Amino acid sequence: MSRSLRHGALAATALVFSIATLSACAAGNNAQTLQVRPDNAATAVGSLKIQNLNVITQPGHEAEGPAVIAGTLFNDSAKREVLEKITLPGSNATVKLNAAKGKGPLVVPAGGRVILGGANNASAVIENGRQVGADGSVQTVVFTFSETGDVELGAAVVPATSFFEDFGPGTLPTPKPTPTPSESESGATGEPTDGTSESPSETGSASPEGDSAAADTH
Repeated sequence: MSRSLRHGALAATALVFSIATLSACAAGNNAQTLQVRPDNAATAVGSLKIQNLNVITQPGHEAEGPAVIAGTLFNDSAKREVLEKITLPGSNATVKLNAAKGKGPLVVPAGGRVILGGANNASAVIENGRQVGADGSVQTVVFTFSETGDVELGAAVVPATSFFEDFGPGTLPTPKPTPTPSESESGATGEPTDGTSESPSETGSASPEGDSAAADTH
């Protein structure tokens, strides 16, 4: 290749690079590539946004117990939204909603947000967590809001380990075993270990009677 051709190729490469750089700068912080979060589901419908959505199950693969839906709900409108219910199509699971204070509806305030999952936050609990599918699968989640209506998206099913540990469900409480009658009786009375130590009254009462009997013979 001649020197002139090499110079032309270098110039063309520099021009393409500069155009690509300017295009990326023009996109700014709202570029779609910057909004991709492959590990956490997110969507927006009007002024309502749902981000970092996951279904978090028990930490053990074989453990039975509740699962939770964790995520953040944003409301950029001037009217509040009430999260009326969450459904999981394709499963028989029911989701119980609780506000952060434990009473009243789960409200996403105007211009505010609500966090689902974690200590002192609102909660969305699935009593039978294994109905949502295996860890690593994707579960369809439908949020029903008072103003926006239904918002549907897919959430990853993940165990409550590592990053998700603080947002995951607690295990169901197991009742303490009640002692059997034989155990309670043996624990209350116990087995005598020394026959002489259990009958001091008998030995003590025999000597006075014996003394009185001896006195009568005299």
